[in-house]
Amino acid sequence: MQRRPVCAIEDLPPGTMKLVEAGKFGVGVYNIDGSLYAIANYCAHEGAPLCAGYVSGTTEYAPDEPDKLRHVREGRIVRCPWHNWEFDITTGEAVAKPSKRVRTYEVDVTDGQVYLTA
Repeated sequence: MQRRPVCAIEDLPPGTMKLVEAGKFGVGVYNIDGSLYAIANYCAHEGAPLCAGYVSGTTEYAPDEPDKLRHVREGRIVRCPWHNWEFDITTGEAVAKPSKRVRTYEVDVTDGQVYLTA
């Protein structure tokens, strides 16, 4: 693992992602509501470039109203561009099958610079 600069923090505002050349497939560094997360650019299902997928939320049944769907985890879910598998960027877990996951990496900020350890 190597700590490498990604960009200045102002170049990664909330709701954006930077793809970093690291490892075999690259790593996506995401700013979600001011917190930074990093995941492998490799879908655990079929190996698609996961970070090319759409970021949104997901739906789940409300515990108190089991017949109603609600939108949750807004801005935290990346959907694979090949088969629509959804992964939580903050944990790396697949939404439908948490035993499937993508690798996550450490991200930190020092003196206004974002760093990735990958």
